[in-house]
Amino acid sequence: MTTSTLVFLLTMTAIFIIFMVLGIFWAIRTGQFEDMEGPAQRILMDDDDPMLPANRSEADVDSIKLR
Repeated sequence: MTTSTLVFLLTMTAIFIIFMVLGIFWAIRTGQFEDMEGPAQRILMDDDDPMLPANRSEADVDSIKLR
């Protein structure tokens, strides 16, 4: 390997490491790692469950309010 090739590869490696560190700090600062369990638990929830607020019909909501 020539010296210029080695310098080029080391420079590219340093730039890559800098981008990786900046990406990690950005992800931490913007809260990407705040809720690690939520998506894992949400996949187990049944979307067709009528007890979920998003799946209730208007009649169900009105009957609940009257109780």
